[in-house]
Amino acid sequence: MRGLTGSGDEVTVTGGTGGGTAGRGGGRRPAGWAAGSAALAGLAVFGLLAVSCSTGGTGTRDEGPAGAEPVVRVTPSTTPASTAKPAPRVDAVSLLKADPKVSGQVRMGLKPCSGDEYPVDSSYGKLTGGTSPDVVVNVMTCGDSVGVGTYVYRPRADGTYENVFAVEQPAVYGTIDRGDLVVTTQVYEKKDSVVYPSGEEVITYHWASGRFGELDRVHNDFNRAVGGGDGDLPAPTEPSRN
Repeated sequence: MRGLTGSGDEVTVTGGTGGGTAGRGGGRRPAGWAAGSAALAGLAVFGLLAVSCSTGGTGTRDEGPAGAEPVVRVTPSTTPASTAKPAPRVDAVSLLKADPKVSGQVRMGLKPCSGDEYPVDSSYGKLTGGTSPDVVVNVMTCGDSVGVGTYVYRPRADGTYENVFAVEQPAVYGTIDRGDLVVTTQVYEKKDSVVYPSGEEVITYHWASGRFGELDRVHNDFNRAVGGGDGDLPAPTEPSRN
């Protein structure tokens, strides 16, 4: 018979076949063969019963209850939903037309490019420390989208808006960057085209003591020798290692 022994997750089969065989020609079996065979049969039955009892009657070693795999639990997110309210939108075109700080030239050129679409961009954000968002308005030309004026409007308690910043010059554009006003102006020389300026001025303004003051200024010069050819890109190289 075969018995099963082992420990842990590994099962080892031990033992082998045994017992005599009858000789050819009806030879006599040795004395006590029947008794020995009966004893071996009894031991085999006892061994099977013992194995069955130790394995729960399955005939193989139990390794634990079925379905013992880890259970995946879904934990609901505890991140609160955003409660910020969207900034109220304003009619930027009406603000510009009613603002005496906007030059007559800009107001005269403020016309729809197509249909009722005006060349005006608006940005909303905290610039002046108020409880409501300020509004940055950029006016551009219809043909080539070149900025002609940048304005900042601060909300009043009665719902109207006050012009607290204005710059009018070619190729100007203002943005909000982490609570500061950033105004970029393209720099052109005599032979420059509109699409290829010689450089740019980037000025950062910070609100303090009821007004905007210059916080930082960066000047960038553009390379005039690039952008005119269709040459192949150089092959990539591995960085040098010391």
